[in-house]
Amino acid sequence: VYGNLLRGSGVTVFEAFARLTGANGIALSTLNADGSPGHQELTAKHILIATGGTPHVPHFVGREHVITSNEIFDLEPFPQRLVVVGGGYIASEFASIFNGLGSKVTQLYRGEQILRGFDDEIRQFVSAEMVKAGVNLHLNAGVVDVRKTDEGLRVECEGGALVMADAVLYATGRVPNVADMGLQAVGVAQGAKGEILVNGHYQTNVPSIYALGDVTDRLQLTPVALGEAMVVVDHLFGPAAGKAPRSMAYEFVPTAVFTHPSIGTVGDSEEKARERFDDVTIFRSEFKALKHTLSGSTERTLMKLVVDTKTDRVVGLHMVGAEAGEIVQGFAVAMKAGATKAVFDSTIGIHPTAAEEFVTMREPVKG
Repeated sequence: VYGNLLRGSGVTVFEAFARLTGANGIALSTLNADGSPGHQELTAKHILIATGGTPHVPHFVGREHVITSNEIFDLEPFPQRLVVVGGGYIASEFASIFNGLGSKVTQLYRGEQILRGFDDEIRQFVSAEMVKAGVNLHLNAGVVDVRKTDEGLRVECEGGALVMADAVLYATGRVPNVADMGLQAVGVAQGAKGEILVNGHYQTNVPSIYALGDVTDRLQLTPVALGEAMVVVDHLFGPAAGKAPRSMAYEFVPTAVFTHPSIGTVGDSEEKARERFDDVTIFRSEFKALKHTLSGSTERTLMKLVVDTKTDRVVGLHMVGAEAGEIVQGFAVAMKAGATKAVFDSTIGIHPTAAEEFVTMREPVKG
């Protein structure tokens, strides 16, 4: 899809490894038609680095036996027993996916609860629903080693617990994809994780070189990188077209986690809001979706609003349930526009839907 979009826009695509040779130079390592190595030099007034991130697997005994999200869909045969190591959204999503496909899934996370950074109540709720759906979740369970045996892969956890698996997926985070790019030689400043440091226009300390997306280690979301790209485009080419520069706002970026059930969230968690504001009011609703009265499913839905009491502005909106991302996307527009709880209250809901709960919650559960 992206290749077709690029070609349709008149972009020349080189399938090669690129390395910076200077502030305005790039060296390409390619393969010729006969398979021999090729080389090409390019120069440009501006260079944009958007190489993304790559999965990070720590060093431990048996590291060679594990896979990452890069290889998970190429597994042959399908794993009847899958161990997922990690507690972020990638680990939790794959745990849910393979559980739904019929694998016996064990998720190991060294922390006290999965999905760090999300609202605490949302984290607890979705982890309980995942366990109820069949995921075997082990918290405070760091991995000691992975050994190959005749019965499969044996994963030893801290504390001595052993888990057998046909495949072990490591999803313990991603790091900026900056290896062998020539950044140090050109003098591009980097942070502690190797991330490229940029200003508000995504310009590095080398004025002709820009960087955006996961390689800068900010919000690791494709739509965020697209928004950052528009900032760069307007900064470089907007003045000639009479366009005013724009900036990227990260405050109300909606996010979905495709666990089962899924999460949709925008704005502050309750914990973050209590740090930012003097007084916060919480509205909450938990229920069994109407469709499940017929299906017999025990899956429940949680919806939550976080309000700055002083201004009545809704500063956080969170949901766990079916189509949570679809529902939250629309509310993100309202929140970015500064919608208050009074505006939510005066909005007519669509009945019978789960989404109407966001405009019918009247009684706060916490002040």
